[in-house]
This record gives sequence, C-alpha cells and structure tokens, in this order.
Amino acid sequence: MPVFDFANDENVKKEAVVTYTTFKSDEPVASAEKPILVLTDKVGEMKHHTNGTFTNPISRSSFEYESDNGVVSTDILRVDSRFVSLIGWLGENHIPVRLSGANTAEGYAVYKIRETATGNGKLSSEDGFLQFMMERLFASNAPSEEELDDEDAEDGDDMKLTSIQSITDFITCAGRTFPDNIRLWARRNLAVAKSAEVTIEERRHAQRALSIMTGIHWKSDYFEAIDPVEARRILDEELYGLESVKQRIMETVIQVNRTHTLPSYGLLLCGPAGVGKSQIAYAVARILKLPWTTLDMSSINDPEQLTGSSRIYSNAKPGIIMEAFANSGTSNLVFIINELDKANSGKGNGNPADVLLTLLDNLGFTDNYMECMIPTMGVYPIATANVKADISAPLMSRFAVIDIPDYSVQEKKEIFRRFSLPKVLKRMGMAAEECQVTEDGLDAVMEKFVISTGIRNVEQAAEHLAANALYQIEVDGVTSVVYDRKMVEKLCL
Repeated sequence: MPVFDFANDENVKKEAVVTYTTFKSDEPVASAEKPILVLTDKVGEMKHHTNGTFTNPISRSSFEYESDNGVVSTDILRVDSRFVSLIGWLGENHIPVRLSGANTAEGYAVYKIRETATGNGKLSSEDGFLQFMMERLFASNAPSEEELDDEDAEDGDDMKLTSIQSITDFITCAGRTFPDNIRLWARRNLAVAKSAEVTIEERRHAQRALSIMTGIHWKSDYFEAIDPVEARRILDEELYGLESVKQRIMETVIQVNRTHTLPSYGLLLCGPAGVGKSQIAYAVARILKLPWTTLDMSSINDPEQLTGSSRIYSNAKPGIIMEAFANSGTSNLVFIINELDKANSGKGNGNPADVLLTLLDNLGFTDNYMECMIPTMGVYPIATANVKADISAPLMSRFAVIDIPDYSVQEKKEIFRRFSLPKVLKRMGMAAEECQVTEDGLDAVMEKFVISTGIRNVEQAAEHLAANALYQIEVDGVTSVVYDRKMVEKLCL
C-alpha cells in the first residue's frame, strides 16, 4: 500500500522571499553609480547586456538569465523605490527583458531595462510601453515609505463591502445594529441581489445599494455635552470680532448639554460674500465633534440630483444627499448647505431647495435609488446665503437665522495686522521683520485694496505686499521692506 507524505507537498503555500531593500532617488536618469537596481553577481559573470526575466515576486525577488553554465538565478539586492511595482509587474507576467549594467563592488548595477519583444507577447518593443513607463517613473518623485506595524497594517474601517458574500455575512453579524426599517430593507434587497428570477440590472442595483447602506455607521441620536470654553476658543480662532454672532451660536449649540440631542433648528448664516460664513459652519462642526459635508446649491438645477434616480434606469445612481452619508460613513454629521439663496429650477421639475424640507424636519429622507427612508435625527444642517429675500418662507422657518454683518474698517485693519499678513508670511517662509506695514501704510491698504465686502480682499492685499517684499529681498538684495503710505500708493500703480 503506498504511503503519501504530505509534509513535502510542493503545493503548500510558502511565504514570499524578499531579498531587496529600497532606496529613494529623484534622479531623472540612471547610471552605474546611480542605478535602478542592484543584483548579486559574486563571480562577475553578468555581461554588459544580459537577457532574462524577473521572477514572480509572490515566490522570490530575483532575476533569471541564461549563462554558459545553464540558467542562473540572482537575487535583487536594492531597488529604487519608484520602480518596485514595475519590476514586480514584469516578474508576474514573465516578460523577457534586456538589462544594461555594470559590475561594481556591490553587485551588478542595472541602469537600463528594455523589453526584447519575444516570449508571451505581453509587451512589444515596437509599442514602446516599457520605455514610456521608465521615462514616466524617472520623472516622478520617490514615493513615501511608511513602515506599518502589524497591528496597523490593515484598517477595518477602510474596508468596503461589495461582494454578496461579505454583505450577507455583515447583515448576519451586525444586522441588529441597523434601525428597524433599514434592517427590513436590507433583507429584502439581499433577497433581490441573490434571486435568479430578476434581471441582472436589478441584482446589480440591489447589491450596490446594500454596499452603500452597510458602509454607514448607524449611530444613536445621543450627543455628549460640549465644553463651552473650548467652543468659544474655536469660534475666536475662526472669527475676529462679531461678538453678537458668536453669542448667538453659543446659545444655539449649548442646548446639547441639557437635551443631549441636536438643536431643533439648524443655522442659516446670512451676510455679504467673504465675511466667513463657511468658516463659521466648519467651526460649529468642530464644536459638535461631527464630520461635515458640503452641498453647493448654486450648482444644482434639478431635484433629482438630490433625491437620486429610480432603479428602473440602467445608469441610475443615488442622490448627492445619500452620497454624502456614504462618503462620511456615519449617520451623524453636519450638512453645510452653501448658497441656499441661489437654488433654482433649471429644468421645470420643481425647486431643488424644496427637496431639503424633509431633511430639515429630521423626520427622515427618502432617496429614489435606495428606496428606503434614511433616519436624519443625527443630521445638523447649516446653510449659508447672501440674500434672505431669495429663500422661500417654508425653508426660512426651519432655520435659526443669524445675520452676519460686514467687518468695519477698523476690524479689517486688525484682521490684516494680526491674521492675514502673518499667515501669508509664514506660508512664504518669511520673517515678520522682512515685511512690515506702518499705520499710514495700513490706511492706504484699506483705501486702495479693500474696496468690497468681506475679508477676501484683505487676504489678497496681504498676499500682494508680501510677494512684492519677497521680490525686493530676493532680486534687489534688500534685507527688509517697510511699507508706508507712499510705497503702498506706488505699488497700486
């Protein structure tokens, strides 16, 4: 009776043997002194031009070539980090190549790789694909090499459930964490995705909808109390002055400390362009410790962009609101609705802004593609607008309206002096003493540059002065520039 020894089974999967280390290089060309890679060549028998193939990196990182003594396998010692993936691809596809190199004390230094246009036909030297890739990689910067610990090598939160098996297992294991209506919806769609009695399109849409829904963390509507001191610090960091606005925001969000739920009404920030409405919205998201997503109503001319399209169409897809939930990965988030007053009906299908009513009521939102009511108790809407008169009364009634006035000239001076100019100088790598502005020079800046509402012109003026000062320092050789009224007026010409 034969005895089978499975201990020596060659089909047992073995760990890949990595023989090389990587090094960073930004050289635009390679040479024997600065090669693409280095191979072992202890006896020095590799010729200037050597034909062969890289081995499959799944088993071992090496290069095989024909010599007078038969096939020789030589290990890769070092590889330019830009070329690691390319060499791995050449090995996986067993593409024959010709190496050009030189024997050095370290080994065989390869500075050119060309395809020989023979073998399995994966490439053709006439096409020039390999040379195109080589040139592209030489023109690239070295990739960052971050060593990951074994515990950090994979992050479960980055995983997307796309296959029917993974979705099925997830619903089995975590289905009870879903809201009741979504759990029932998931089971029905899973049945459709597995059914052989529906069309391929229906199964595909059901599987895509399940993948989106299972990627969202469905959280409770309980929110931890906020720290008033930290909240005020965040507002002061984003806004200079506007004390009444900060006070109104604090009064609105502090409700969380007693109710542990989001305020009943969202915020509608109204004011001229450039006063920092969006920055306030981001600050509130930081205070609430919630992820945020933006919705630009000025670019939406059809309600279907928000509500999604029906699955009866082959190219159907979810709406922007549902995609925002999917991208944030959580049911609790801040919706920043920009330019609410610029929403309009471009196709005669209704006003896109009216679609937001159910979202703002926190009663749930239904996407036509998902065919399911999405709970919105954890959504806090913050809208921005320039003109309140262009917003419908039903929408206005669902917000706590905060009017944001334009900054006074004195406030713009302080913003320029304390925030805008230091920020620009830091970004340009300049010291504060290299670019200074006198008081009368600052008055001239306000008169000549800051001619519209908001603080964008203030920031642009700081950019202009700093750039001019840097030019004088680098080209004219001065050590510092002090702008008085005369210099500022001359700069305007």
